[in-house]
Amino acid sequence: MNPGSEGGGARQLGFFPDEAIDRIAAINKLKREGKSMAEIVAHIGGRVPVSRRETPFPNPRSQELRLTVDDIAHPAYMVNYNFELVWFNNHAREQVFDGLSDLPAGSEERSLFRLIAMSGDNAGKTELLRFYVSLAKGRISADCFARLCQGISSPQFSHLQQYYGEATGAAAEPVVNLPLTRADGSRQNVFVSYFREGLFIVHMPDGSDPESMLDFLARRDEVIRSLLRRRLPVLTHLAVLVADLQGSVKICSELPAEEYFELINEIWATTGPIFRKYGGTYGKHVGDGMVYYFFPQPSSNYLMNVLLCSQEIKQEMQAISKAWQIRKQWLNELYLNTGITEGQEWLGTFQSATSIEFVVLGDTINQAARISDFARHGTVWVTKSLIGKLPGEERDRVSFGVRRKTPDGREINVPSSFALVASLADIDSSEHKLNDIAALPITELTGIAVAS
Repeated sequence: MNPGSEGGGARQLGFFPDEAIDRIAAINKLKREGKSMAEIVAHIGGRVPVSRRETPFPNPRSQELRLTVDDIAHPAYMVNYNFELVWFNNHAREQVFDGLSDLPAGSEERSLFRLIAMSGDNAGKTELLRFYVSLAKGRISADCFARLCQGISSPQFSHLQQYYGEATGAAAEPVVNLPLTRADGSRQNVFVSYFREGLFIVHMPDGSDPESMLDFLARRDEVIRSLLRRRLPVLTHLAVLVADLQGSVKICSELPAEEYFELINEIWATTGPIFRKYGGTYGKHVGDGMVYYFFPQPSSNYLMNVLLCSQEIKQEMQAISKAWQIRKQWLNELYLNTGITEGQEWLGTFQSATSIEFVVLGDTINQAARISDFARHGTVWVTKSLIGKLPGEERDRVSFGVRRKTPDGREINVPSSFALVASLADIDSSEHKLNDIAALPITELTGIAVAS
């Protein structure tokens, strides 16, 4: 056979069996006919080739554009658990909030009950108010609800209290679908999604397909991140707690790196649930210290919460310190030095592509940080303004005061007293310069009695 013929050289040299040589010849013939390799493989294997144009598409659902917060074509808005409006879309602006141009700056003016009750068409808002009251009743007491309705006229206030008494309360499941009949007789399905940060509410006309909305609300982490990114800054009352580990540089130098990180993680793991228990919201702080914000709550006093939180954390730190003394056979005491104050500041968020952080702007957080710098040996220092705003029955439970030196040099505690930072510390020679809070009256928190 001519070596130049199809497969002849391979057959002569004995490289391939006859069947393989015949297949090679067939492949070369198809290539000369202009067939692609995909078509040749399909032909040789006995399969019909699938053209590029005929390639089947993936599952259509995988190609669907998933619903986002911006795509919701119905009234949608979010409220916190004080039932203060924190975000709303244009559909809600027109259909629920009577063309509300912008959110008021202050948190009290953002009350959902106040916004609806004080709108123009009060008669047409009755069922909507009843709906909101049913959401509130499942979470807050009658006294707390009355406080949320402050600032509303007497007749409207009476109606809201009546609605609260008649309401059965809505179940606080992750997502609740509740019917709502509007003043014009139209019916809506209202989806309420519960998050730690508040309630997300969407109104859909009766007869709308709820599947896309339920699919959207099922992506809880994505939904809450989207909403928090759209949350508008608000001027709000708050308390701020700043705590720093005393002598952290020295402790770090005495421990292997892995043990130092183990210690800090243990502190955070222990204190985190306590902060959540008392309604604390994490704020950014450099290093191994911590900043937490405490905002008004419908069911408890945020000012008392921050004090109770500080005392519980102080007790837990004593246990951690004792455990590490035994483990390391050292005499070091582990202290969290704590500063607490209150004020009214702007709350907003700082955002990056991957994270969202709550941030408070103003002097309140700086004051708390500077008081923490002043504190020593695990003490908790609080401003006079915070103590002064406690209701009488709560203030009576709190033990506080400052230490003074007698003429003979003895140090005694003067209960229920305050002092300027300048009179308690050597401002100029202090390890941390405290000139900016020198005129701030503070006191040391020493205990809180159990409520009777």
